[in-house]
Amino acid sequence: MFVRLAEQHRQFVQDLVMNLQALAIVLENRGYLASCYTCGGQRNSASFMVSLGDNHLIRFLVSDYGITWTEMRDDRELMKLEGAEAINQLQDLGNLVKYQVRPTETHPSVTNVA
Repeated sequence: MFVRLAEQHRQFVQDLVMNLQALAIVLENRGYLASCYTCGGQRNSASFMVSLGDNHLIRFLVSDYGITWTEMRDDRELMKLEGAEAINQLQDLGNLVKYQVRPTETHPSVTNVA
């Protein structure tokens, strides 16, 4: 049972990394400063970052050890989430792409934190 769960977790992380890479490309194409770095070709970890403008930065880290979402403004950490909560915030960021919000438009923070 544990071997099966470990394999499912590895597959989940690989899928998440692949989606982060795609999200970074789409965000860049929409005018955001975004990047997604991975270590090696295994897709077992990634560091995703996007600037939403006005010194507003999102960092999303994923690896076998965990998942974290960190939101910063003016070099100060506003919020740090882990696990499922971090993935929920990532969905909100994905909605920026889905609804084609441009970085030059006035829009609320991804997390509604002022």
